[in-house]
Amino acid sequence: MELVKTLLLLYGGLFAITNPIGAVPVFLSVTHDLSEGERREIAAKTAITVVVTLSVFALIGQWIFRFFGSSVDAFAIAGGILLFRMAMEMLSGRLSSVKISREETEEFDEEAVTLEEVAVIPLAIPLISGPGAITTVMLYMAKSGSLGERLSVLLSILLIGVTVWLVLCSANRIKAKLGRVGIKVMTRMMGLILTSMAVQMIINGIKGAFGL
Repeated sequence: MELVKTLLLLYGGLFAITNPIGAVPVFLSVTHDLSEGERREIAAKTAITVVVTLSVFALIGQWIFRFFGSSVDAFAIAGGILLFRMAMEMLSGRLSSVKISREETEEFDEEAVTLEEVAVIPLAIPLISGPGAITTVMLYMAKSGSLGERLSVLLSILLIGVTVWLVLCSANRIKAKLGRVGIKVMTRMMGLILTSMAVQMIINGIKGAFGL
């Protein structure tokens, strides 16, 4: 039961950070002239890329810490600051510039790119599995004390991938139901959750670093 609770908390945190609902307008923008089948193909490849990216960083996070001589607590403080910046921008109802800039979106609107390129960049990286999500899964895994907790982290990443696929496949219906205003409201709600997560991450990092 405890592992189920942990899984739900991890999934909720990752959902707020990746914010697949907020990615809907960008997805529709870069796929506006494609067929429904091609959109589903991009949605599937985007979801797979998200799962692979986050899983790889979750699994190799401890070696990254060791290579750069960084402690988990120092990384938690830095990650909290990064998430807080993202949260502030999301609270204003816009996508975080930490994830993707307007110039990047316009570039992919104008250039002829393959389905694989669109699915990987900008959709999967950095729009959904950006620096904030990567930092978070690395910290989640580093703080996991048992095999069950580590498996919970990986399972939450898999569930996020499934969620991304479902959301992107339903992008037109979501936009029709929520509209631009509704998507902005959802983004603000995710930003509020992310703010509390960022502050708690910084507090935990400071406590660990100074032995409080």
